[in-house]
Amino acid sequence: MDKKYLAKIIATDNEGLQMISACCSGAKMKISDIKYLRSNKIFLISVERIKNETDQEDKKINSICKFDFVDSVKSKNIDQKNKELILELIGIDYLKNKKDYEINLIFSNNAHISLKTETIEVRLEDQNEIN
Repeated sequence: MDKKYLAKIIATDNEGLQMISACCSGAKMKISDIKYLRSNKIFLISVERIKNETDQEDKKINSICKFDFVDSVKSKNIDQKNKELILELIGIDYLKNKKDYEINLIFSNNAHISLKTETIEVRLEDQNEIN
């Protein structure tokens, strides 16, 4: 496996967040791949995405998307008891409130997860290719 194709993107602003959103558009994950580590203020999702930033359209890759400084998480239209349920990510955007941010993960079927954070710090790190 060629290491140079493993992306690592760190977003601290809207531009970076849009880049991660574009990379993860169409990514799939199970409910069991979504974790919120409240004491560490970390929200993690493990996604299976198509590597659309290179010309290798058919390459699927496992990536971890990590959100830091997350104070709270709310979800809508997601059955969290169904651990095998597969969600498809459409995109990520955010709203700025008075002192904090609300980062929204938008999924197909009108499902979404909203993260309340004090700052934008999101990291997308490829783990391995799926053959």
